[in-house]
Amino acid sequence: MHDNSELAAHLIFGWDPLWVSSILFIATYAVIVSEKINRAIVSLLGASLMITLGVLNQETAISGVDFNTLGLLSGMMVIVAITRRSGVFQFVAVWSAKKVQARPWGILLMLSVVTALFSALLDNVTTVLLIAPVTLLISHELKTSPYPFLFAEIFASNIGGTATLIGDPPNIMIGSAVNLSFNDFLLNLAPIVPLILLITLGTIYVIWGRHMQASDETRARIMRFREREAITDVTLLKQSLFVLTLVIAGFVLAHPLRLEPATIAMFGAALLLLLSNIKNKAAEQSENVHQTFGEVEWVTIFFFVGLFIVVKGIEEAGVLRILADHVIDLTGGDITVTAMAILWVSAVASAIVDNIPFVATMIPLIKSMAPSFGGAEYLMPLWWSLALGACLGGNGSLIGASANLIVAGFAERAGHRIHFLKFMAMAFPLMLLSIVIASAYVYLRYL
Repeated sequence: MHDNSELAAHLIFGWDPLWVSSILFIATYAVIVSEKINRAIVSLLGASLMITLGVLNQETAISGVDFNTLGLLSGMMVIVAITRRSGVFQFVAVWSAKKVQARPWGILLMLSVVTALFSALLDNVTTVLLIAPVTLLISHELKTSPYPFLFAEIFASNIGGTATLIGDPPNIMIGSAVNLSFNDFLLNLAPIVPLILLITLGTIYVIWGRHMQASDETRARIMRFREREAITDVTLLKQSLFVLTLVIAGFVLAHPLRLEPATIAMFGAALLLLLSNIKNKAAEQSENVHQTFGEVEWVTIFFFVGLFIVVKGIEEAGVLRILADHVIDLTGGDITVTAMAILWVSAVASAIVDNIPFVATMIPLIKSMAPSFGGAEYLMPLWWSLALGACLGGNGSLIGASANLIVAGFAERAGHRIHFLKFMAMAFPLMLLSIVIASAYVYLRYL
């Protein structure tokens, strides 16, 4: 692990950095999972201690921050914040409800498909921010419990988000770390997503579908909603759709153009800011820009920054290399066993803890396995296993993914608290069903 001179040079208060970094990492993780202190505070404190205690210097710490992930997230948040003002998302939700004659099961089905589609094209966190409030409004008008709708949307957001590079933060992190394009995710993960969504919604129908009823009166009230009234700014809508089309085209063509996803997202954000403000006076422009940047989830961004540095600490101290060697020993260096182990461990772990810190830890761990499998190019089944396990595993509990917590927050504010254990009792087995399907897919396609 270390020679004696190296160890002597790097002792911290008489402790090996390996132990210091491990203790800091476990403590940071434990407090994040407990949800007693805001996770951004915890990750930034853990990162600061990694530097203060000498596990990392500042330069090495900053080199561990994946600015591609941060740029992509920030850019998409700005685009969505502006697009939201046009009312297009409310329009889609009301239009969807009316297309199925305001029947509760039909609405659940439509909103779930819309959620899955938006999650793939925007990202799942953004999508539930937009869909959940509209869902609560529609269920209130129908005088029916919002729980089945919100449950289905949580699953749809994480399943849909699995399909693309930008759909779920774990995919953004994996794509950035391994230099995978938007098309790579589309070709490798999207094919299995419709089947998983279909089986999940079929199971939800068996549980709730037949019992979801609404009176003719309440359905008539929904049918009287005028979806066109949701569109508050037609010009902004056209500008937003134009930029979103450009950005998605940019993601598809990123590799031939030699551009990173962060660059495309940032360009899209800057272009939409320009188009939506170009006719305004300086004072109004300033106000609009401040408002837009105020809607960016800075808590999430800084949580990522701290987390990247904490993980960099255990990587530099050699912890991940030791863990990788142990995993190889346990799986006998067999790629099939290793891929299945990563898929299932990722799924269960992502249900217990947020999938973002888990993936941040796994990325350098899998990278360090490359020599054992003959080089980085032979690790692809492991990356797809990690993406499927982390994204789908996020459905296993309320704390499994950020999108879940956002939906739960909306529900609680509306007086419909989603209880942790009640959700998990139904969600965890349903999540395991999706992992069984994903296991068959990974085995048949890659192993």
